[in-house]
Amino acid sequence: MSAETAADIRPGDGLQEQVEQFRALRAQLERMILPLAHSLDGRRFEWQAPRHEPSLNVGGYVVLRSPDGDSRLGQILDARLVEEAAGELGVAPAGNGSTLRSTVSLRLVRGHGAVLHGAAGPFSDAALRAAAADEIADYRAQAGTRSAPLPIGSLMAAPEVPASIDARGFGRHTFLCGQSGSGKTYSLGVVLDRLLAATSLRIVILDPNSDFTALGRVRDGVPAEAAERHREVAAGIRVRSAGTGPGRLHVPFPALSDEDRAALLRLDPIADREEYAELLDLLGEQRPASWDDLEGGDGGGDRRLAQRVKNLGLHKLGIWSRGDAGSILDDLERDDVRCLVVDLGSLPTRTEAALAAEAVLATLWRRREERRPVLVVIDEAHNVCPAQAADAVTARATEHVVQIAAEGRKFGLHLLLCTQRPQKLPENALTQCDNLVLMRLNARADLAFIEDAFSFVPPGLVGLASGFGLGEALVAGKIAPDPLLLRFGQRVSEEGGGDVPATWAAP
Repeated sequence: MSAETAADIRPGDGLQEQVEQFRALRAQLERMILPLAHSLDGRRFEWQAPRHEPSLNVGGYVVLRSPDGDSRLGQILDARLVEEAAGELGVAPAGNGSTLRSTVSLRLVRGHGAVLHGAAGPFSDAALRAAAADEIADYRAQAGTRSAPLPIGSLMAAPEVPASIDARGFGRHTFLCGQSGSGKTYSLGVVLDRLLAATSLRIVILDPNSDFTALGRVRDGVPAEAAERHREVAAGIRVRSAGTGPGRLHVPFPALSDEDRAALLRLDPIADREEYAELLDLLGEQRPASWDDLEGGDGGGDRRLAQRVKNLGLHKLGIWSRGDAGSILDDLERDDVRCLVVDLGSLPTRTEAALAAEAVLATLWRRREERRPVLVVIDEAHNVCPAQAADAVTARATEHVVQIAAEGRKFGLHLLLCTQRPQKLPENALTQCDNLVLMRLNARADLAFIEDAFSFVPPGLVGLASGFGLGEALVAGKIAPDPLLLRFGQRVSEEGGGDVPATWAAP
């Protein structure tokens, strides 16, 4: 607008009225934008829709009907608000001979998605609408016939439609992540319940918080059929905890590797080369059978090692077998133990928890040539295999996790790592995971890390995690070839752990 024209426009000339008309016209034009999609390859599509359309959401399902009548089902993978120049309008204020002209920018939503089912080949100008619940259910039912479905909840986009994952996908490593309060441990319990009931996969659970010690018990209110099936498999669930009795968690000293015993003694092969060599000599002679055997040693090397044992308090640890039969390592060989829960949280010291975890991981790796499929579940994995280990035994456990992540799949060893913070785990283990179960995660740095580490998951879906509610998750990978936004269902088994009562909040 020129200075001369601006001077001619005075309040009351009708300018405000014309502006309101302009705004109304723009809003009307925006509502007239057609929801359309086009695809160059028939697998991915670009789409547009009015910004006022509430039914088209990231992760949601859509029907694409092209002008020739072909119909497809797709999924929206991202959406963004854009402005595009649509033309020029002229505004003539009342009482003024000049005309004001303005370029109209229309606001609309654009994005891309994936074609899941329907006619093949490219298409253009396909009408786009949100899929109805029955259309989604039909597609999910067809997808289930091509997999080994495990029903674990319901779709967020259509709560009446069951959400199932593919049990065969657990033949690849899995990462489950969610911040405190997201429902992570409960949801992991749902997955374990379904795997136990519907598959024959052996499961070993390293449980730092004692959350799965009641895995063999059925919770109240469970449907009769599911309860009966769980009671059948419960006979094969064995829980090992600190204490006394046949379920005591204990490890035989002779079963440890030379490296593990040296790690317990905090012996470095270079810095402590003399004592390290003395230990290897003793172990080569098939002694000591226990730390106590060092007490009666005749040589100086025996005495030095015995003093180190005393100083570190290793002989006092309650985890040693001390003549007890049937250790936790024996359970790994028993055919009647379908699921072994290692209650690390019941052990009184960090050293014992690290030792138990390392003993189990080392035994599984040592027996890998047997090629018996085993799912190794590590809850609160940052306590078992942290990116930065605080001691030598934990470092050994971390090395075994990384080794299993890199090479275990060909031997039937599969990981399910569960944690609150992805960056607390070794990257070499995390990047080997082909499955992602992502629950609520607010930290931007963590979401960026997830996007980078799991590049097969559309970033638009990962970005939704900060808004997830309790029990809601994004599932993608081999267990869900089409990414699922779902809400986990009910557990069959009881929860072993629980929150601290908030009675302190009462007056």
